[in-house]
Amino acid sequence: MSDINNKLRPDLQTICEWITPQSRILDLGCGDGTLLSMLKKERDVNGYGLEIEVSNIVKCINANVNVIQADLNAGLSEFDDNTFDYVVMTQALQAVERPDRLLNDMLRVGREGIVTFPNFGHLRSRLQLGFGGHMPVTPTLPSKWFNTQNIHLCTLQDFEQLCADNHIKILQRTVVDRHHRSSIGMRLFPNLLGEVAIYRIKNH
Repeated sequence: MSDINNKLRPDLQTICEWITPQSRILDLGCGDGTLLSMLKKERDVNGYGLEIEVSNIVKCINANVNVIQADLNAGLSEFDDNTFDYVVMTQALQAVERPDRLLNDMLRVGREGIVTFPNFGHLRSRLQLGFGGHMPVTPTLPSKWFNTQNIHLCTLQDFEQLCADNHIKILQRTVVDRHHRSSIGMRLFPNLLGEVAIYRIKNH
């Protein structure tokens, strides 16, 4: 990977490494198109982003990223089965109304899915909730309870149970801190010490 990847968010760096060159990509909640733009340069992919915010759509257009205005809560019914090689959703799982339905929809239209989310089971969150008695505010969860977009916070164990209940196979899992650093501790106790969870999944 080129040095420009150092500018990407930690989860986006890992996703770039997991994507096969010349793949078809659908990026859910693509933001300003950073990931798709990088994947086009680094992996020669073809794809689309779905985004609801007009300001981000304008940024995507300016970056020559194909973008469609869409609300993820409405699902992916406009796409046929197996249209894409990968469907990616970064830092949005916890903000949609029905994560379970969207995960299944992702794996209907895509051969594989890649999902990232902040780990609510991280030690810092546990300490703030357990000893401080308040909803956590951390570098990966910076908003307060009353102004956050996160409505379904979860831990690694929660997500993996959801996958098991929906017959979703976990192909790869990586946990890192907010600086994309890993450690022996994170590998031994991912649900306790990992701040950002990154999963590659597919249907059984």
